[in-house]
Amino acid sequence: MKEITLRFGKKDDYRTREAYKTLRTNIEFSGSDIKTIAITSCTPNEGKSSVAMELAKAFAEAGKKTILVDADLRKSVLVGRYKTGAVKHGLTHALIGRESLEKVVCMTNVQNLYIIFSGPVPPNPSELLGGMKFQGTIQKLREKFDYVIVDTPPLGSVIDAAVAAKNCNGTILVIENNAISYRFAQRVKDQLDKTESRILGVVLNKVDMDTRGYYGHYGRYYGKYYGKYYGRYGEENTSVQAEDFQGRGLTGKGLETVPKELHQRREERIRARGQELEIVAEEITGKQKSGETGRKI
Repeated sequence: MKEITLRFGKKDDYRTREAYKTLRTNIEFSGSDIKTIAITSCTPNEGKSSVAMELAKAFAEAGKKTILVDADLRKSVLVGRYKTGAVKHGLTHALIGRESLEKVVCMTNVQNLYIIFSGPVPPNPSELLGGMKFQGTIQKLREKFDYVIVDTPPLGSVIDAAVAAKNCNGTILVIENNAISYRFAQRVKDQLDKTESRILGVVLNKVDMDTRGYYGHYGRYYGKYYGKYYGRYGEENTSVQAEDFQGRGLTGKGLETVPKELHQRREERIRARGQELEIVAEEITGKQKSGETGRKI
């Protein structure tokens, strides 16, 4: 088994990581039988391959043995995007019987994450993905891995995705925000319905979370209430900004940064005060039961 190193670009921010964790959790709640998942889109460049990779990584980070299958046999981008270097064998070699399935599986530097790259472009991609060999490949991977994520071509461009999706337990449609019309998306959905593929849901991709409106509101929410505690890329900060204490008795000119220890001591005092109130309430309740007082809480 070949070992490769995936080189990711800049780290995702907190909101992006949480979005993929939410997607992973929603898939897990869709049923224990959902193990093989096809990822497709309406047109190229909507980000389906990135979603497929990040979703596979999210499952792997959760301790699930996961494999990403690059079934975009016409125009794969994974090798170049993640700078893995030369990969000699791929899915095409396995489907035409030139190499065994075990030989085309690559182990990555991400724990629990494995990849099968597409390999050379064949003259008949649809026939390979619709053949018994591909069906058998997906079945074998399902038996060996907890989750199988299949990156397929855009369904609005070629039929390959529908052919591959019928061998999976479910399909996720990736749609770029403000780029695809409702009618076009509906036609792609209808095409998936014809293959009797279960549509798990839609990922709205490339959304500007900082713009005004619904998403902008939640973007500011995450930035204000989570950004200071997790840092720009998720690291915990060592201080709490002064604005956290406005309206709580800690305000004043020149108060720019409050040490985290002060914040912790204040929280401890609040908890201690709450415990004292509980003790007093218990004493009063005990007196009521013994008839020593007629007061009510």
